[in-house]
Amino acid sequence: MSSVKSYPAKTGPKGRLWQVFYRTPENGSTRKRGFTTQREAESWRVSMEAAKQSGTYISPSAGKVTVEMVGTQWKSARAHLKASTIANSETAWKRVMARWGSSEVGNVRTAHVRSWVATLVKDGVGVESIENAFSMLRQIMATAVEDRRVASNPCDGVKLPRRGHTHLMCLSHERVALLEKQVDRYAPGYGIVPQFLAYTGLRWNELAALKVQCFNRDARRFDVIEGVTEVAGELVWSTTKTHTRRTVPYPAFLEEQIEALCRGKGPADLVFTSADGSVLRVSNFRTRVFGPALKACIEADPHFPKVTLRKLRNTAASLAIAEGATVKAVQAMLGHKSAAMTLDIYASLFASDLDDVADRLNTAASPRTPGEDLRQLRGRVDDVVGQLEELCAAHEAAGVSVDGVDTDAALESLRGAVAALRPSPVAAVGASSAARQ
Repeated sequence: MSSVKSYPAKTGPKGRLWQVFYRTPENGSTRKRGFTTQREAESWRVSMEAAKQSGTYISPSAGKVTVEMVGTQWKSARAHLKASTIANSETAWKRVMARWGSSEVGNVRTAHVRSWVATLVKDGVGVESIENAFSMLRQIMATAVEDRRVASNPCDGVKLPRRGHTHLMCLSHERVALLEKQVDRYAPGYGIVPQFLAYTGLRWNELAALKVQCFNRDARRFDVIEGVTEVAGELVWSTTKTHTRRTVPYPAFLEEQIEALCRGKGPADLVFTSADGSVLRVSNFRTRVFGPALKACIEADPHFPKVTLRKLRNTAASLAIAEGATVKAVQAMLGHKSAAMTLDIYASLFASDLDDVADRLNTAASPRTPGEDLRQLRGRVDDVVGQLEELCAAHEAAGVSVDGVDTDAALESLRGAVAALRPSPVAAVGASSAARQ
């Protein structure tokens, strides 16, 4: 049961305000004061009784705890997360607490959250940082909803600024080779590190955790099982970012260097290590080796992209896609959760696929004559001749021969085929005359 009664108050109209006496779902007796009119108090009483009946009742006093108090409770429930993830969220925590820490959760309104986001944009905070801070506040308020401290999440319905399109900085094969050379210059024997990252797409923590037993050198593949990350100067071992195991291939030209790195080591020994055999730390390598090497590359080539060790994954994706890798293959190599995520990041690199589709559709839909079919066949044979000539030139420059293949005879036969497919001058003239008639 509930009832509405007035009580004396200097601030109220005619010297009185209204209050609602009622019982909570736990059968405790309480009251809600401060209504300026009887109608307002009666309206609140009716909605309160309806909420009790539907099970959505929230005690007015439940929302008086602060965002910081609920946030601390929320943080304590994140023990399952990796230490690196928790450490990386500290900046967002400070940003959220600076604005909302002392606010009662019951007083946080959607309009207030929307205004906060607008202020962050105005202050020049990056979109990703805004997303991280907003996501944290949303999760804290979701905890308040679960604990029945507030009826709904005030973050619902708030729109965030859109991310702008950024250019993917990718290296060509030649620039990867230049970077390898410069890294070797500053740290002899470590040029393989950026090269391995650029051709396999590993994250740094995955590379640093690779052990000899992870490699299947006969199949030229290795298993990515775990990662090692620096957190406040301490090394933390954990699963991969997506908590899954994957197998990644590596190109044959890296085989000799991988063999050298594994030689003399036991199965559980690390493949990539610092000079003293310990874990190769990204903070040291980035500052002492990679930074100076990248600067030297830019001095040698002013258009050299300002890549990072992490962004060498983009190069791996770019080079793989250029050689015809599918979306699923790139997803598997990089360890993305889904192919949709791969497409979100690298859709622009698949643009040539659209051109190929358009060309094939045009060819399929267009009526063809025997002469056009013959020209296409001649073009394909011409391409084979060109590829074989390049292959022979490359082997000659390297001083090696193609075992078991008479390349000169093969070239002669192909050139003869191309010549045979070309119409003779007399036939061409006859065809032209027939066309005019």
